[in-house]
Amino acid sequence: MSRFTPDRLKGLAVALAVLAVDLAVKAMVLGPWQLRELRHLRATSGWPADRADMEILPFFGLTWTQNFGVSLGMFTADTAEARWILVGVTALVALVVFAWMLTEKKLGDIIALGLVLGGAMGNIRDRAWYGYVIDYADLHFGAWRPFLIFNIADAAISIGVVIILARALFLREKPPETNGDACETPEPGGAGAAAETK
Repeated sequence: MSRFTPDRLKGLAVALAVLAVDLAVKAMVLGPWQLRELRHLRATSGWPADRADMEILPFFGLTWTQNFGVSLGMFTADTAEARWILVGVTALVALVVFAWMLTEKKLGDIIALGLVLGGAMGNIRDRAWYGYVIDYADLHFGAWRPFLIFNIADAAISIGVVIILARALFLREKPPETNGDACETPEPGGAGAAAETK
């Protein structure tokens, strides 16, 4: 039986879609939006540090950030050796997620794993290509930021993990029902009673 069932192919399609959108937006950040250059200009012109480089909404904008670590800036890879170790570890995690997707049977879990896989591939590509992950999405309410600056890949990974955890907690499989016939007591005067009186 093929591991690439229709539902698993949908999961792979989700992963590729996340990767494509992530790479396309990062290309815009590096190209037409010139966010890296804008960051340098803002930094040298006294632009307030709590403001996004490119304001889109009062609470959301784009800010150029180079993330040398993993999620939430942890495990910073500040040497070439650490960079490639981090690439290897995150690639191994992505392979585990891919293998998990090929064994999962429920579409909801497969889609969630596809989100995680696509996001992981986008960030692995950045780290291997540039030595850091390009982050730009800046959600802020005044000076308060509920999250560090992130990207589409990060968002996909976070949403996928939340879906997996929510499904594990709230959609647990019910134990199989026992056969009602096995629990029935023999009726008085039935075959069981007749056997006991012999």
